Amino acid sequence: MTDHNAPVRFDTKIAVLLRDDLETWQRLNVTAFLVSGLGTQVPEVIGEPYADADDTPYLPMFRQPVLVFAGSKELLTTAHTRAVGRGVALAVFTSDLFATGHDEANRAAVRAVRRDGMDLVGLAVYGPRNPVDKILKGASMHG
Repeated sequence: MTDHNAPVRFDTKIAVLLRDDLETWQRLNVTAFLVSGLGTQVPEVIGEPYADADDTPYLPMFRQPVLVFAGSKELLTTAHTRAVGRGVALAVFTSDLFATGHDEANRAAVRAVRRDGMDLVGLAVYGPRNPVDKILKGASMHG
C-alpha cells in the first residue's frame, strides 16, 4: 500500500533567491515571474492536471516544492555566477524590469546589460539537489 501523504525526497530542487531589500509586493511579483519560465523549458517539473470531486479541471502545477531564499545583492551576484558555471536552468529578474510594462520590454532590458553588470533582484534555478545547494550557499530561507 502506498502512503500518498508520505514526504518525497526529490533528487532535484527548484529554488528562488530574492534580494533581501525588496518590498513584499516585489518579492511576490519577482517570484511569480521567475518560476513561470521553468515549466516551459523544463517540462519534467510539471505534474499532472488537477480535478476536484465534481471533475472541474484545473491546471497542473510544479510536482515539487519551490524553496524561496533571501540574500544580499552580493550573494545574488555570486549565486548567478555559480549557476551559470554549473549550467543549471536559470531565470533572472533585474531591477530594470520593475520599470517595464510587457514581455518584449523585459527581454530588451535584460539584453541591454552585460552579465556581470546586471542589477539582480532575483533568480530561479532548477537542477540536481547538490549543485543547487552549492549555488545557494550563504542564502537563508525566506521568512
